[in-house]
Amino acid sequence: MFQICGKIKKFDLTFPLPIGFNCIVSATTKVVNSKLRGTTEALHLLTKFNNSRFEFIFTNLVSGNTRHFTSVMGVHKAYLSSKPYRELKLRGAVVRHKQLVILPLEQICDMVDGVWNLSSDQGNLGSFIVTSIRLVWFAEMNENFNISLPYLQISSVKIRDSRFGPALVVESKPGSGAYVLGFKIDPISKLQQVAKELSSMLEIHSASPEFGVEYSLSDQAVLAETVPIKEPEFVEVEEEDVTGVTAAHYSDGSQDRPPVYSNELGLAIEALADSQSLSSLWQIVPSKA
Repeated sequence: MFQICGKIKKFDLTFPLPIGFNCIVSATTKVVNSKLRGTTEALHLLTKFNNSRFEFIFTNLVSGNTRHFTSVMGVHKAYLSSKPYRELKLRGAVVRHKQLVILPLEQICDMVDGVWNLSSDQGNLGSFIVTSIRLVWFAEMNENFNISLPYLQISSVKIRDSRFGPALVVESKPGSGAYVLGFKIDPISKLQQVAKELSSMLEIHSASPEFGVEYSLSDQAVLAETVPIKEPEFVEVEEEDVTGVTAAHYSDGSQDRPPVYSNELGLAIEALADSQSLSSLWQIVPSKA
């Protein structure tokens, strides 16, 4: 699932808000007037779902932090560039000067010339390309008349009889329109070879699909290094020297004095020497200020 998550705060409750990248029409930034941040820059998302359109505005509570701008817009751009790995494309810019525009992580496995597309009554002559990601067909007379079908959207590959003779029939999944594509390849041995190759590639890709997303743990490590870690500051507190007061308390050598009642404290305490007072003894406790 490709999505971003936000939060809606209403009636002091927080609700999760998942937004699929496929629903985003545009992702930009704009200056808004926020009740929490005042006039600030915000992330503006224009989205659509079914027949409805929605608009979302996200601000960052951390002043000057624009990471959510770069993260969402960067990932959304990467998502759009990886669509050919996952979606069927008709009449797209997939071929240039009779050469396939190869995607990152893609390798060409086979190329077959003289393949008839049986989508019309008379058929269209073109070329058939099998890659590690998809199958591509384009017309010889007009390379813009083409189809790019990823293995993720193929439900079955079979050889069936048609009015043109044995043909390669490729069915797409309902999510991509449930197309039934027919191709005429001569001789029959080449037809069987291509069908077997496509079935093998479909099985391999189903076990380990390629979504066109590259991720490296080193990127996260570099990001962590760029964020400075503030060391805690330690402040030395100078404590008052109370050793002299303590020494004076025990200077006469008699530590076991009889208890007496103190009107100032309202309790019984050890009798004080003539040179001592409660205020001087209270200085033994350091101030916490």
